[in-house]
Amino acid sequence: MFYSVIIPVYNRPQEVDELLESLTQQTYTNFEVLIVEDGSSDKCDHIVPKYQDKLKITYFFKPNTGQGFSRNFGFDQAKSDYFIVFDSDCIIPSHYFQAVEDYLKDNPVGAFGGPDKAHESFTAMQKAISYSMTSPFTTGGIRGNKKHYGTFHPRSFNMGISKDVYEKVGGYKITRMGEDLEFSMRIIKAGYQTALIEDAFVYHKRRTSLSQFYKQLHFFGRARINVGRFYPEEVKLLHWFPALFTLGFLSLPLLYFIFWPLAAMGLGVYLLFLAVNFSSSLAKNKSIKVAILSMATSFTQLTAYGVGFLKELVKPSTKTK
Repeated sequence: MFYSVIIPVYNRPQEVDELLESLTQQTYTNFEVLIVEDGSSDKCDHIVPKYQDKLKITYFFKPNTGQGFSRNFGFDQAKSDYFIVFDSDCIIPSHYFQAVEDYLKDNPVGAFGGPDKAHESFTAMQKAISYSMTSPFTTGGIRGNKKHYGTFHPRSFNMGISKDVYEKVGGYKITRMGEDLEFSMRIIKAGYQTALIEDAFVYHKRRTSLSQFYKQLHFFGRARINVGRFYPEEVKLLHWFPALFTLGFLSLPLLYFIFWPLAAMGLGVYLLFLAVNFSSSLAKNKSIKVAILSMATSFTQLTAYGVGFLKELVKPSTKTK
C-alpha cells in the first residue's frame, strides 16, 4: 500500500530535520512526504533538499491558518489511499510503516493511531513529561494504551485516515483547540472504525520545560471544553478529574482552618499520588532523576489541565475555530 505523510510545521526547522532523518530509516518505503509550512518566519525550506534523493518529498509554503487547516491542505495534495499525520516534534522508529502495513492488510479501518514513547536520547525532563502523558495515573488510560478508556480516538501527532474518510467526512473543521479530537469524534460518528496499532508508536519530544508543559496542558484543558461545545456528550466524568484534583488542592488551606484533620487527610492523598507516580516512573524509566521529575510533571499536568478546563468552562459558549 502507498501512504502519504503530511507534516504541518511552524518555525521548527531543526525538528523537521530530525523527523525526516528518521523517515529515511524506514524498512517499508512505499510512501511520500508532504511538508506543509504554515506561514513560518523560520522556514525549513533549506532542510528539505537534503532529503530529496532519499525520500519522495514535496515542500509547500502557505499563509498561516493553524495546524488543522494545514493538514487539510496536505490531504488535498496527497496521492495515496491512506494519509498519515505526524507532528514535527516526532521521531519515527524504523518499523513504523511496516507495522501499519501489516495491520491494515487484515484490518482496513477508517482511522488509526499509535502510542507515543520517550526515546533514549530525550532529556530527563522530556522523559518525565512523556511518562506523565502516557501514565494511567494521570490520563486514566485514554492516551494510546491497549486497554484504553472507551472508543479509541486517534490524536494527530500520530494519526492515519483513509482517503475515503477524507472524501466523505471531510477534514478538520477547527484548526486548533481540540481539532484532532473533534475530527476523530466526527469520523466515529460517521460509522468508521478506529484502531490503536500498538507497534506503530512514535517518539514524541513534546515540551522541554515545566513552564512550556504547563502552557500546553492548560491549552488541552481548554480544548476539551471547546470540543464539548460541538459534542456535549464527549465531556465525561473522567475529563473532570483534573479540575476536581485542582480544586481539591486549592481548597486545602481553607479546609485546614475549618477542620484540620480533614485537610491533613487530603494532603496525604496528594502525597500518595506523588509517591505512586515516583514509583511507577522509576520502574518504567530506571532513573531516580526522571522519577523525581515525574512527580513534578504529573502534578503540573493535572493542575494545568484543570485550570484550563475550568477557565474555559466559565467562558461564554462560543465554538473556537
